[in-house]
Amino acid sequence: MSDIKSAIQRLARERDALVLAHNYQPDAVQEIADVVGDSLALAVHAASTDKKVIVLCGVYFMAETAAILSPQKTVLLPRREAGCPLADTATPERIREMRARYPQAPVVLYVNSSAAAKAESDICCTSANALRVVQSLPEQEVILAPDRNLGAYIAARTDKTCHLWDGCCPIHDSVAAEAVRKALEQHPDAVSLAHPECRTDVLRQVQHIFSTSGMLDFVAKSSARKFVVVTERGILCQLRRANPEKEFIFPESPLLCRNMKLTSPEDVLRALETMEPVVTVPEKVRRQAQGALERMLAVPRD
Repeated sequence: MSDIKSAIQRLARERDALVLAHNYQPDAVQEIADVVGDSLALAVHAASTDKKVIVLCGVYFMAETAAILSPQKTVLLPRREAGCPLADTATPERIREMRARYPQAPVVLYVNSSAAAKAESDICCTSANALRVVQSLPEQEVILAPDRNLGAYIAARTDKTCHLWDGCCPIHDSVAAEAVRKALEQHPDAVSLAHPECRTDVLRQVQHIFSTSGMLDFVAKSSARKFVVVTERGILCQLRRANPEKEFIFPESPLLCRNMKLTSPEDVLRALETMEPVVTVPEKVRRQAQGALERMLAVPRD
């Protein structure tokens, strides 16, 4: 592993490359990355760095988002086939159908979506800022796509009419409320956290609902020593790295994303050696998608 890491670091210097990894990537990939974070944070890092090459260790829509915000840079996705079932549900055609059904409602699109879908939306959101984005809009009616669980979470916290998309993250959606209940019963002294992509019956049981970056920030600041965590298990690498003295429990559920686990350090090395696979976005689509992302980034923070 040390030989591969050294080779990656050497090639990254030669290629003027930055290696980015999502919080759900395998531990070995997170260990060799220059930056680890959630999908939007990685895209913002890609846009702000002066490096010419971005190696995005994640899934396809994340590499597309980096390419949207950094059109002058080369964006590499070590495993091109790393996709996202949630993103696949939001096709441009289906978004146009929803618009026709609710013509007064702007489309608020979760960043876990393709560039083509972003180009059809009015504004993007993340799991961390979704409610703030919805509240910033003047309209009293919105379309929330493509995650129905995140949509339900937002709808319960706003007085606006929310039209929900019938899509979900299969990993978070598969978590059973009973499994969470058992974990909480077995660890009554633990603070409980869940991702808003989980179903409502799961979210009702936990004390705090956060994005992955929100979970990491909360745990780092908390005086608690034990946490029940309901999200993809890849986050454990960063939780343990930043909080070695704390204990983390996951409910009895797979909570493993096959697509997020496809990438290996060897894939990262191969991408730097061959400068492939490159992810690009057609310019017309890129400009339209960039508008939706920039409108989100312009929403004032609390």
